Amino acid sequence: MPKEIDVNPLLPFTYDDILYILTSEKKKAPAVADNNAEGRCNRRVNAGSTLSSNSSVPPSELGRERSMTPSDARQQRALEILATGKIDRQGHIFFVPSQSGKPRRSVMLDPTPSCDCADFETRQLPCKHILAVQLFLEREKNGEPLPPLLEVPPSPKRPTYKQDWVNYNLAQTNEKDHFQQLLADLCRNLPDLPAAKTGRKRIPLADALFAAVFKVYSTLSARRFMCDLEEASRRGYIKHVPHFNSVLNCLENPDVTPILFDLIRQSALPLREVETDFAVDSSGFLTTHYTRWWDLKYGSVKQQAEWVKCHIITGVKTNVIAAVEILDKRAGDAPRLPPLVRAAARAFVSTK
Repeated sequence: MPKEIDVNPLLPFTYDDILYILTSEKKKAPAVADNNAEGRCNRRVNAGSTLSSNSSVPPSELGRERSMTPSDARQQRALEILATGKIDRQGHIFFVPSQSGKPRRSVMLDPTPSCDCADFETRQLPCKHILAVQLFLEREKNGEPLPPLLEVPPSPKRPTYKQDWVNYNLAQTNEKDHFQQLLADLCRNLPDLPAAKTGRKRIPLADALFAAVFKVYSTLSARRFMCDLEEASRRGYIKHVPHFNSVLNCLENPDVTPILFDLIRQSALPLREVETDFAVDSSGFLTTHYTRWWDLKYGSVKQQAEWVKCHIITGVKTNVIAAVEILDKRAGDAPRLPPLVRAAARAFVSTK
């Protein structure tokens, strides 16, 4: 008979809730410019546009800050590098400090500008290091002083949390044993499916579902999984070891789908006193089926793996899954919110 299961709902299957503090600066809402005295409407500037030199409307009157393009950002970073005063020259090679803390970058301007940074290697266009050297030479030629060093506010320190390695290691090393105990307890009292009119006698549903779920958990093929199933039989979790084809047949049987959904709901019940806040999300899972077609443009056969979409509602403290739906890959997320919330509300009291 299976061993008695620890009824403590928190250990060793849950971990402390980690909160990440994300600081972001809200953009100011754009103001609509008023009409001027001549009755002309000031031109609006969108996020992707810039003011030309002959624009009749100064930026201060537009009510909206000019957006920074990638080239403007590189120019700004080049000025910050120039302000450090740490650009060194050895012959025709310039050594420019890196803002990411990595070793200095090597820049050459003759015969063509080049740099060993990833930005230049990807774009083959002037990067912030090349721009900083060009500004350095231009100011050196004109006798201009270096720009003042900009004061950059320090980034907020991200909070860190100490890992409870003792309990973490215990949870990891004993996870497989605890999984079998919990799974056997869930499947123990399942009623058998109606007997088939023809063919072999069905194996007990409790054994079939235990083997099918355990097989998916192990990530092994059905044949390689048989050793684990025999060990589970010796521990008393199942009455007899089914054939590996019987395990696969259980996975393909549509009659067990609602039973599996109900087992998911039952597995979350021990944490209903802990979880009050929930989150909804979805993720895709690839299958072993492929869609193939003939591509006229490239003159070859193309293929793409089919995948399904899993919609879940999960507790934010213990990550327990309270309800789940498996639908087509094109199923929308928003329409699944009400049924998931209703399914979780049958067993949990949610505050938000």
